[in-house]
Amino acid sequence: MRVDSGITDEVFTLKSEIELIDIFNEIIDKKSSVCYDWALQFDRTNRVVVIGTYFTGVGIVKKLSRFFDDVLLIDIYPHLKEFLNVPVGGWLGEDEFSRIVFSDDLGLIYSGDIVIDTTGLGGITVDQSKRLDVEGFLIEDPIAEDNDRLLHNKNNIYDRLNAVKSPQKSILKTQGLNTKTSGTMTLTIAVLNNSLNQALAIEGVLYAACEMGFFEETIFKQKDITQFLKSIKKPAMKVSSINLFNCDEIIKKQLNQIKSKIYCICDYNETFTDY
Repeated sequence: MRVDSGITDEVFTLKSEIELIDIFNEIIDKKSSVCYDWALQFDRTNRVVVIGTYFTGVGIVKKLSRFFDDVLLIDIYPHLKEFLNVPVGGWLGEDEFSRIVFSDDLGLIYSGDIVIDTTGLGGITVDQSKRLDVEGFLIEDPIAEDNDRLLHNKNNIYDRLNAVKSPQKSILKTQGLNTKTSGTMTLTIAVLNNSLNQALAIEGVLYAACEMGFFEETIFKQKDITQFLKSIKKPAMKVSSINLFNCDEIIKKQLNQIKSKIYCICDYNETFTDY
């Protein structure tokens, strides 16, 4: 934690060492780590196709490139290829980078032996899923705590899962902060909001602020990945207080509550696997 002087000598400005990118990467790592463990059951010569970059997908391909020789990342937004060259989801080594191919051709989703679908709500359709005949299929559930009726009714991942032909079907589930959805951005905002509320409840705090922005606009409308990276390389939280405390610990406590797990579907019966 960093401490600066405030408006007067009696008030301090507390700044977290944790930056926004650290929160993104911690959540991405939780997701990609369990996906990596799940994928190790398959032969490394298999082609892995990951559908969707933002942000689970890019973390998964970066992790899988440590083991698999042929990893294909598919996204309808060509400019998202830039995320392979930035620290979101971690840096790639030269060898790992050479094993990843990016494409915006959705027709290539049928070229994999293993397919991982991270497209969530409004993503790959049931009709597209019907054409998949693969050794392994993993889909990310976009719903976290199932606390929103409209989102629940919109979620069609189980229809997509049933449509795919595969002896090994699984679901990636991430939850822990009572959020509606499991997206990395949703969970990041929840970490910030919860951390902010916890800091404000501490005696001696005048006010607190977190670095928040509607980053999807920067990424998808402006298509400016460089500006996005600049905006997340800042302290996640700043607090004005007469009482010294560690705001990094507050953020870490929220991050520790987030859990990613793989649910394996065997003969249409769910059996829980915790990595």
